[in-house]
Amino acid sequence: MESLATERTVRQQFAAETTYLNTASTGVLPRDAAEAVRTALTEYSTGRPYIKEGFDAVEESRALFARLVGVDVPRVAAGASVAVYAGLLATSLPAGAEVLVVDNDFSSLVNPFVVRADLKVRSVPLPELADAVRPGTDLVAVSAVQSADGRIADLAAVRDAARAHGARTLIDASQAVGWLPLRADDFDYLVAVAYKWLLAPRGAAFLVTPEDRDHISPVFAGWVAGEVPWDSCYGPVTELAHSARRFDESPCLLAYNAARHSLALIDGLGPERIGAHNAALADRFRAGLVELGHQPIPAPGSAIVSVPGLDHLAERLADAEVFLSSRAGNLRASFHLYNTEAEVDRALAALAG
Repeated sequence: MESLATERTVRQQFAAETTYLNTASTGVLPRDAAEAVRTALTEYSTGRPYIKEGFDAVEESRALFARLVGVDVPRVAAGASVAVYAGLLATSLPAGAEVLVVDNDFSSLVNPFVVRADLKVRSVPLPELADAVRPGTDLVAVSAVQSADGRIADLAAVRDAARAHGARTLIDASQAVGWLPLRADDFDYLVAVAYKWLLAPRGAAFLVTPEDRDHISPVFAGWVAGEVPWDSCYGPVTELAHSARRFDESPCLLAYNAARHSLALIDGLGPERIGAHNAALADRFRAGLVELGHQPIPAPGSAIVSVPGLDHLAERLADAEVFLSSRAGNLRASFHLYNTEAEVDRALAALAG
């Protein structure tokens, strides 16, 4: 477990000066990614062209994300947020469609369906999700890992129940991809931001679409969604991209220039190995919490640990440069490839004090 955080590849990329256990909010930017942004800013500020390199970075990032979730590159759209892509799918549903969601799931996934008043949005507790799929359910939308408390959804059960009833599935992998191995082919749609476990800046996100994507209306398609983008700058786009690129947002090139380096690091180390490292640190933290008399929310195998009623301690811990977060009444810690056992013990000592 320790070898991952201390091996040369990781040590060369990270040199945190704090005890940072808050990747579930924002990941730490690797050095190569940070340097790429600095170089791009210099190019911008001195009037040198950067557009081609920026768009090349989008394509490299798209390909790396596709490999991480096990799909072909043409199935991946590149954008900026989960909310935009959930909204895209919400607009493609017929009036009266039933969308099944989880109680208190992340708002960016849930709210785009709720604001369409002509949809039927039904919410159930996470453990009941698969059993709640029924004839007439059109879409099941759920986070692979719950943001507030780290619980991991039984995605296989959800997939099987949805298929049995003819429903489509939308998985928000923002709190999972990068450490929890996922096969996007198991679902109809998968969406994720890259600024958490994929260690990119804000402004990069991905949507995996099925092969039969004609039912999705590209309602925000601009020039980048054209089959030949530079020939699609004026007037109606006469030929949309034949791939999921038709759902691209005009990209934040700085974010993607960094993202290609961050994604390459995750891909090189492997989600399986990273996940084992993260889960072992989380288990160590859970055991320490119990010794201190606290009961974390059960979330076996998760890289996220949440403790009810201790959210008020986040500010005190931050003063000691131990960074966790306050979420939904919980004190939430999250562990990633750059964290060590020593940092777990430091956080526990800060809590004990």
